[in-house]
Amino acid sequence: MSNICHNIKELVSYAVGCGLIEEADRAYATNNLLTALKLSDYVDDGTAVAGRPLEEILRDLLDYAFENGLIESNSVVYRDLFDTALMGCLTPRPSEVIAKFHALYKESPVKATDYFYNLARNSDYIRSYRVKKDLKWVYNDAEYGDIDITVNLSKPENDPKAIAAAKLLPPKSYPKCLLCHDNEGYAGTLSHPARQTLRQIPMEMAGQDWFLQYSPYVYYNEHCIALSAAHTPMKIDRSSFVKLLDFVDLFPHYFLGSNADLPIVGGSILSHDHMQGGHYTFAMEKAPVEQKLTFKGFEEIDAGIVRWPMSVIRISGTDKARLVELADKILIAWRGYTDEAAFVYAETDGEPHNTITPIGRMRDGKFELDLVLRNNITTEEHPLGVYHPHAELHNIKKENIGLIEVMGLAVLPARLKDEIETMCAAILAGRDFAEDESIAKHKDWFLKFKDNYVFTPETVREIVEKEIGATFVRVLTDAGVYKRDEQGRAAFNRFVDAVNKT
Repeated sequence: MSNICHNIKELVSYAVGCGLIEEADRAYATNNLLTALKLSDYVDDGTAVAGRPLEEILRDLLDYAFENGLIESNSVVYRDLFDTALMGCLTPRPSEVIAKFHALYKESPVKATDYFYNLARNSDYIRSYRVKKDLKWVYNDAEYGDIDITVNLSKPENDPKAIAAAKLLPPKSYPKCLLCHDNEGYAGTLSHPARQTLRQIPMEMAGQDWFLQYSPYVYYNEHCIALSAAHTPMKIDRSSFVKLLDFVDLFPHYFLGSNADLPIVGGSILSHDHMQGGHYTFAMEKAPVEQKLTFKGFEEIDAGIVRWPMSVIRISGTDKARLVELADKILIAWRGYTDEAAFVYAETDGEPHNTITPIGRMRDGKFELDLVLRNNITTEEHPLGVYHPHAELHNIKKENIGLIEVMGLAVLPARLKDEIETMCAAILAGRDFAEDESIAKHKDWFLKFKDNYVFTPETVREIVEKEIGATFVRVLTDAGVYKRDEQGRAAFNRFVDAVNKT
């Protein structure tokens, strides 16, 4: 009894110390935790708390919960449901968070988002101790600069027992999806994560009700999500550009971008309109304009083609309305554009292929939009997409190239963590990759560069990581509609001419 009570005391003291609750809330919070742990008695042993990390405190509380039958399984799915319920006892109510956010916003947008981001981390909505386990390194590309590489380990692995149990649950209709506002405070199920610690800030974008929250699996600093209050599908149109610029007007220290709205080139959730942003500078933002453009009727707007492996038109100016008008003109032209010589088809058999991945930001007092041209056409040779990572790169990256990767941050599958270690060991031992099923897929890839290096215990991992980074640049090149060669530049300019003729 004394141990569990001390753990409760530690958790409450943690919440007071990081500002989740006030000292006056201590008894109230303690009693809420007792209820969650199905305890009716509490004894303070009088010993001071040692200030242990949150992860350790929650670990002990979850061990107690499992040992006493409060959670069915000791797996990560069940533990996550229960520890989120515990932290929900200590997270301020939405109205309190919103009030404090707006009060701080009057001082500065940065103070408001700093508070909100710290709340998401302190409440364990963002499980920082898991994010730290992600593998991260920077690949310096001679042409495109520093490319961020991450192997995502933050998301919990699927639990077979939870998967089996989830199949027995009735079809789910509430919340409709992971992005709906109804998730705020939701207890979760075996197939839907708990969200008692989720908090959202209401805002208006393009005259519509939207919310701001943070991603629980932050891939970069202050990785946020803007989501529509209505459960409506993703759609890139004129209002998308208005929303992007409205957002960066509200939060000029953040960028905001949207995944495209078509399969293959879009994000993983197309059923709910949302965008992603944050306080981070990606390689694409640093990339310069390599060819200036002039759009007729918009001569006052700076425009150009960005030096980037994907096909990017950058426009900037001080007048939001004019930027939106030009962006919309480019989008409409691209939606209907076909250039058979460049293998660009607006549609085949009634299926549309052209769309845009847009990103908005403020730069030097001007509004800026990057418009990334996307096309999701498939062929027998490239069944997953012509402008998608080609098959010879699937050992490193097979999944869709979404907004975050478009900007220069590789989000690579968790399997690579073990595969990198196994490859390094095999290289040093001189073993054939084909002898190990887990890395056999990497054999042809390795053979292409193995003679370029001398591998030692000190250099082998650095070399493998470097080659993974170089491969990701090739992934982006595959995803680019217009290649950065003479033929590709000519085709890109034909599209620009088509925009000017509309």
